[in-house]
Amino acid sequence: MTLAEKEQSVIDDFSVYSDWMEKYEYIIELGKDLPPLDDQYKKPENVIKGCQSTVWLHTEKKNDHIIYSADADAIITKGLIALLIQVLSDEKPDDILNSDLRFIKEIGLQEHLSPTRSNGLLAMVKQMKLDALALKMKS
Repeated sequence: MTLAEKEQSVIDDFSVYSDWMEKYEYIIELGKDLPPLDDQYKKPENVIKGCQSTVWLHTEKKNDHIIYSADADAIITKGLIALLIQVLSDEKPDDILNSDLRFIKEIGLQEHLSPTRSNGLLAMVKQMKLDALALKMKS
């Protein structure tokens, strides 16, 4: 599935919910379903700066694709990083760097998050793109 197809899948998933309480519940479920991050990656250098909650992001490159794994200490934040991983993980660095992540706007995510969560979401996106760029430059 391409990155654009994964974004459309997220848009379609969110379209079945009629109100934002249901959408928040779905985000929480995504967080609960996120595989646990190995404790070896829960170190200060993997903490995303700019998030009110603690979010650990581990990034690696496998076969020219970027693989993300993460964890967070707040359930909605964990759901948000799970959503980003669902779209961005297992993509080529250039595809990640060039993505506009239109699904965030299309599902109304930023306008329904508190300002601190919205800033945290932007910090997560920024870190994921920076990691993709760093791994691209290594090869």
